[in-house]
Amino acid sequence: MTELRQRMKIDMELRGYSAKTIKYYIDNVALFAKHFNKSPEFLGEEEIRQYLHYCITQKQLCEGTVNTIHSSLKFLYTKTLARTWNVDKLVRMKEGRKLPVILSQSEVKDIFDATDNLKHKAMLMTIYASGLRVSEASNLTLSDIDSRNMQIIIRQGKGKKDRYSILSDDNLLILRHYWKKYRPNDFLFSGRFPGKPVSVRTIQKVFEASRIKAGIKKAASVHTLRHCFATHLLEDDNDLCSIQRLMGHSSIETTTRYLHLRRVDLLKIKSPLENLGVSKEFQND
Repeated sequence: MTELRQRMKIDMELRGYSAKTIKYYIDNVALFAKHFNKSPEFLGEEEIRQYLHYCITQKQLCEGTVNTIHSSLKFLYTKTLARTWNVDKLVRMKEGRKLPVILSQSEVKDIFDATDNLKHKAMLMTIYASGLRVSEASNLTLSDIDSRNMQIIIRQGKGKKDRYSILSDDNLLILRHYWKKYRPNDFLFSGRFPGKPVSVRTIQKVFEASRIKAGIKKAASVHTLRHCFATHLLEDDNDLCSIQRLMGHSSIETTTRYLHLRRVDLLKIKSPLENLGVSKEFQND
């Protein structure tokens, strides 16, 4: 690692950035320097514009990836190199908003039914029952399951924030059965090596295998279970503020996107076309 990137790494660590974010930012800066075959200290606004344009038009990277590169370079120049950043010329890409895939409750049950291994079933059910991110489920410890107060403690989730989520009776029941069989003693879902949690990739593979076995054709991932948690709570008329706290969203605006995912048949809304009676001419065909 060059001296400049080492300085940037220290600057990010001092600000509490996660190890994952630091790696992404450092890698992006390294690719930027390699593209021009020069240290970023000798590059400036015009080179940044050229590189971002190259990432969009030649590499055809998605909006989110380009914006991450933008943030990486902005941190380097404004924090580590203490330079100004022209927000009018060095703009972020406008990102499209895609609604996530949602499974019905019966589809979620089909996936659980297709999961034969008790440990795997407990992992997937816990993610859905409490709206966890897969990394949060991976890092759960036995002490995070508060059965007395029927809640799960999520420690240092996204944004390094602690929060509580609900622990359902059914989820507690399967966790007890799982504990009796596997006897974990540190992490709730232990990995292959002692003292290590199950990997995120393992949980992802478990979900994918169960989705295929259940015959679900939707492009769902294990993270879909978290989206389903919020959407199904809304369909049961739970309020947005409560769901926001359970999900760990910093802004209520993030939670409101789930309003668009509720099943239309549960909204009891009738299309205005129904009032026109135009279908009568087709009824005798």
